[in-house]
Amino acid sequence: MKQRILAAAVLAALTVSAQSWAQTAPAVSAAAAPATSSVTLYGVLDEYIGYIKSGNGTSSIGLDDGAFLRSRFGIKGLEDLGGGYKTTFDLENGFSGINGSQADSTRLFDRQAWVGMKTPIGEFRVGRQNTTIFFNGAAIDYTERTTMGSILNTFGVPSRFDNDISFLSERWEGFKLELHYALPNATSSANDKPVIQQALDYQGGPFRLGYMGLEADPSGTAITVPAKIQYQNFYADYNYGPGTVYTAYVRSNNITSSASGNTAGTILSNVSNPTNFFPGTNVSANRMYDIYQASVDYRITEQFKIGTLYGVIKDTSGGDAGARGGNVGGFYSLSKRTMLYGFANYMKNEEHAGFRFSGSGSIASNLSGAAINGQSLTGLQFGIVHKF
Repeated sequence: MKQRILAAAVLAALTVSAQSWAQTAPAVSAAAAPATSSVTLYGVLDEYIGYIKSGNGTSSIGLDDGAFLRSRFGIKGLEDLGGGYKTTFDLENGFSGINGSQADSTRLFDRQAWVGMKTPIGEFRVGRQNTTIFFNGAAIDYTERTTMGSILNTFGVPSRFDNDISFLSERWEGFKLELHYALPNATSSANDKPVIQQALDYQGGPFRLGYMGLEADPSGTAITVPAKIQYQNFYADYNYGPGTVYTAYVRSNNITSSASGNTAGTILSNVSNPTNFFPGTNVSANRMYDIYQASVDYRITEQFKIGTLYGVIKDTSGGDAGARGGNVGGFYSLSKRTMLYGFANYMKNEEHAGFRFSGSGSIASNLSGAAINGQSLTGLQFGIVHKF
């Protein structure tokens, strides 16, 4: 009931803002758009050569997309309505820079597709959006968490959901609040379970502290495992001048076995399925993990930054399905838009674990099965990123 009240309140706020604008905004023809409107085409190209070797002797090498940032293009814009109100939107497509294929062949804009309204108290959005956990990755570690070698990214970061109603507050006394309510758009009341997110971020002086959380109940008429899927993230950072120290803790049960490995899948999709729900039949939902990670970076020059991290995935059920590992890396900026990077990674799976390296994009030549289950992994990646 509280969830439905929250959704209704957000929708009501959006409706009031829209009605207020409709009553006061002057009529404007398409040929004479106001000067305060803007539309921007933007994008990223990230290509790299990667090498992975397993403790069982299996290895792979390949050219892939997105060890740091997934290749993408997007169109975003805003219209200033006056009085502190602005209409905003973002349409973003992910693709592979090595062959031109879409990241999701079923969607034109698989990464984002939303419209919003900025107000004096914050921004309301509706549509397909990044999760707060994904969007604030730069607060988690020096790799921004979606990079190859990040232990948190290896576990799996919920990335985005359909039918999402959100509110992002303005920053007040250092604090910023974010709320999300993703509707399932289901035709059956048995599947009427939303994905709920909440976040609170504080920035003051050299410190940044925060919490980001996600919860989703199972759906269906034959639920045998009623456990709620959750992803709770706490972080604390300290900027010491030439660099930043990052610490993060995650508690989650959003991991399961797949055809790739013992713990190489997620129960609640990391990028959402069309209905945002999952069946309550996976016994892995009863297994909770604690993930700890610390990292630090250091800027040698304005152009050159290095960093390192270490993380542990702990299976609190005692099933020996955890892992631990580390990463060292560097970024060298050739210009404001072009950057070279390199990473070296190591990870050791426990006996019943099958975690494997994961970047922002999928790895076509990634190891799987016997090459990762219970094995140690090493990896090297060298790439280039260009932003436009």
